[in-house]
Order: sequence, then structure tokens, then C-alpha cells
Amino acid sequence: MEEADTMLAPHHLQLARMFAERSRTTAEGCACPVRDVLDRVGDKWTMLVLIALADRPRRFSDVNRAVRDISKRMLSQTLRALERDGLVLRTVFPTNPPSVEYELTELGRTIFEPLTMLVRWVEQSQDAIGVARDQYDGSP
Repeated sequence: MEEADTMLAPHHLQLARMFAERSRTTAEGCACPVRDVLDRVGDKWTMLVLIALADRPRRFSDVNRAVRDISKRMLSQTLRALERDGLVLRTVFPTNPPSVEYELTELGRTIFEPLTMLVRWVEQSQDAIGVARDQYDGSP
């Protein structure tokens, strides 16, 4: 165990330095793309919308049905944010009335590998996290 901790320590330090460098505040506010992306991906709806688009392009109403309990307003905001970040492509078809499809971009498809690693880590760590929370919540 000590050997593994020693091997990981330089990696942790490197990660901390990278995050600190990218977290510097500018005159316009925080210039931290890592935090921005983690905020986006970690919100309530983004992952569910990305998963709904993983297999094929979908119309707005299809995504709305696939992501249960999301309001149309929130779905619209989420799709716009993902489009702005370059993860989703919005295509308008010149029909009457116009129809719109959403699909993952090449960049959007690359997000699943690191997120799968994060989900696996959570699955492996959830018991330990639960114990830590119980201990914390029970402490004075």
C-alpha cells in the first residue's frame, strides 16, 4: 500500500499544480476551464442528456421523453449549453414547421471514456464514502 501511495504522490502534486495554474482569477473572474467543465458535466441534467444522445441524433421531443422529469425549459437550456461547449450539434431542417435534431459532436463522444472511469471510481468508493459521511454526520 505504501508503494502505491508513493507512486501516486507525484501524480497528485502534478494534478494540484495544473489545477492551481488554471484556477487563477482574472479581471473578468475565474478563468478555470476545468471547473467550468466539471460544473457543466456534474449538473443535474447534462449526463442524462448526453446519454440520451449517445446512440443517435434525436429531436427535442425524443430527448425530452428519454430524460424523465426534465422540463422543456431546462432541456432547452442544457442543450444550448452543450451546443455552446461544442459537445452537441443542433441541425435545423427546412420543413414546415421546421424540425430540429440534436446529436453528439466528435468532441461530445469523447466525454464518455473519462466519465466511465469516474463512474467506476464512484461505484468502487461509494461504501467508503457512505461510511465517511455517516461518521461525519454523527460527529459532534
